[in-house]
Amino acid sequence: MDILYQRMSRVFDEDIKFKLEEIDRIMAKKYKLEHPMKERDWRTYEQQFSHRIKTAMKELDPLVKEVVSTTHIHHGPGHPYGLSLENRVRRHLIKQLVEESNRMFSNMLVIFSMLSGIDVSYKSVERLYSDQEVILAFHSLHILILKNKGIDSSEATGDGTGYSPTIKKNYESYAQRLKDNAKENSKDSNRNGRSGRRRLFAYSFFMMDLKTGMYVAFGSSMKSERGAYDRALGMLGSTGITLSSLRLDRYHSSPSYMDALKGTKTFLISRKNWMLNGSVEWKSMMKDFLLNTVPYLEQYHQRSNSESGFAADKKMLGQNVAQRRNDRIDSAIFCKGLWHNLFNIGRS
Repeated sequence: MDILYQRMSRVFDEDIKFKLEEIDRIMAKKYKLEHPMKERDWRTYEQQFSHRIKTAMKELDPLVKEVVSTTHIHHGPGHPYGLSLENRVRRHLIKQLVEESNRMFSNMLVIFSMLSGIDVSYKSVERLYSDQEVILAFHSLHILILKNKGIDSSEATGDGTGYSPTIKKNYESYAQRLKDNAKENSKDSNRNGRSGRRRLFAYSFFMMDLKTGMYVAFGSSMKSERGAYDRALGMLGSTGITLSSLRLDRYHSSPSYMDALKGTKTFLISRKNWMLNGSVEWKSMMKDFLLNTVPYLEQYHQRSNSESGFAADKKMLGQNVAQRRNDRIDSAIFCKGLWHNLFNIGRS
């Protein structure tokens, strides 16, 4: 019986390898022919872009007020904050949006202080990134936005990207080089990815609801994209949203990812050297890939929505983070995720 199972496994392994080669040669081209890129109508795009920004600004103030009114924090001994939680949340979000340095933004706040009667230093602005009350309010704001959008179950796509503390590095080209090295089993690929050298990127992972374009969960890590993915899964659990399906790239083609997604239909393309070993969910996914290849690929290629989302985010919010402390980098990336959702509130 064991010998028969081993023979069947080898047959299926060969089928998977052949199918992957077939995709590279034929299927990808066929998909592109049947789904051509549409030329963008820039006039319509600018109108929609303007509408999204105006809607986000209109919705921001009442959302922040609702979150703060339902957040009750017990203050222990220590120096009280000079700003209310509501003001701190607003300033943190606006600072991240305008992409200015702390000193520049503190000077810009003079304009706001004429209206509010509040003046703050650039150090106060920087401390917002490690303010636990603000981070708690951000998390509540994230859940409130998704609740108001009516998201309780999601057909999602997930992908990772990176934000650099320097303007000299581009994450997309850097990540592609590392993935190419991994595919070729390069001896120096591990050295390039080790944390012994100066950190080049803060890794992040975002899960996007395909219907609304909202990020249902996200996470960041200074060590690896897997660490960011695990934190995103943890955040998803706190929202109460269930994943009906999830699309992932080849970086995540491992049974261990499937084991953490029990009950979620997953679409990914296996690595070429992967064998048919793993959980029942992993084998079921590979069977679906072999027997229903074209419908499977149509689902898988909806991952392009994640890439479009990253492009829009980095165009609006920048591809760098100005913070250096790990907790403040996490806060900055969380803020980017919030702004993405705020800009998609008005999306039908």
